[in-house]
Amino acid sequence: MSHVSRSALIDCTKGLACAAIVWHHLAFYGPMSDVARQVIPGVIDWLYEYARMAVQVFLVLGGYLAASSLAPQGSARFADPAQRIARRFVRLVVPYAAALVLAIVVQAAVQPWFDQPYVSDPPGLVQLLAHALLLQGVLGEESLSAGVWYVAIDFQLFALMTLVLACASRATAILRARGGGPAQEPRGPWGVSFAQALVVAGVAASLLYFNRDADWDTWAVYFFGAYGLGMMAWWAVQAPRAAAWGWALLMAALVLTALVLDWRPRIALAGTTSLALVAVMRLPATARWQGWSPLSRLGQMSYSVFLAHFAVCVLVNAVESHFWPQSVTAALAGMVIAFGLSLYAGHVLYEHVERHVPSWNLALRWQAGLVGAGLLTTTLMAALD
Repeated sequence: MSHVSRSALIDCTKGLACAAIVWHHLAFYGPMSDVARQVIPGVIDWLYEYARMAVQVFLVLGGYLAASSLAPQGSARFADPAQRIARRFVRLVVPYAAALVLAIVVQAAVQPWFDQPYVSDPPGLVQLLAHALLLQGVLGEESLSAGVWYVAIDFQLFALMTLVLACASRATAILRARGGGPAQEPRGPWGVSFAQALVVAGVAASLLYFNRDADWDTWAVYFFGAYGLGMMAWWAVQAPRAAAWGWALLMAALVLTALVLDWRPRIALAGTTSLALVAVMRLPATARWQGWSPLSRLGQMSYSVFLAHFAVCVLVNAVESHFWPQSVTAALAGMVIAFGLSLYAGHVLYEHVERHVPSWNLALRWQAGLVGAGLLTTTLMAALD
């Protein structure tokens, strides 16, 4: 289905999830939310506790779109996994590095008069290099911006899936060559390929073991359950009716088993999202649905909004709390203004950075700019002290 790569339904879903994440961080990072909570405690508490689970929607959609690109029929359709992984890295890090430069500058500017634990100290070289390589979580370095852990996990998941598909393709090719079998890839029961079987096994391992241990939450295996469910959803959408039912029942069985073993609302949401994708994306009307333009647009630029909004939230919190620290009206207005400015900052980042075709030269320049801006900020702050 060629229309899925730019589906209005998926764009609108991403838009809703993006808005939920921004509002979660506005509720999570005070002091505006602390003041606003005096009049809307239920809303702030809900955003604080539950809006963050929209990440599961992004994980499922990420797997769904990865399957559509890497293995639309259940087997790898690329010849060079290293090239695909490198392209993904470049696509992620160019807007990521630009957003981190903004986050570093904003936090350095407000730190002298805005004392909050989530405002990072000027970064050191190791911390900057870890972020440039998307290794900050693995190396235990403090994040320079909210949500950058997700970028690292997204890259890990894509790289892991690319390697799994490539290994499965190589293994089946070797078996065919040794056995003198047909050129067409052999399929197991219900037409499942070796690559698809590996994905199902990975989903089971993640849901039943890795995702139950928070010590794994800096690694892709912790999140592979939701990502893999998204991949299974794609294959279910592409399959004939009978096979689609088989995929859906398998997905439901994996999720229900995981929830019986250890109830996790995030897994319940991931399972519901993946099954809803199967049901809705198989409807002919879905391909014709145009969605709501503003929400669809937000979905298209959701990655840039996700990257840029933390710096905006920090700046608005700092200004509002400095001039109107006890004003409920100012706090409520500040949260709304911060949301609107986050969308605008994401729009600027999307139009001027993300949507342009990235290259290794561009990625290296932005990475160098990230390290340079971080070190310059650290030097200036030390001189001012």
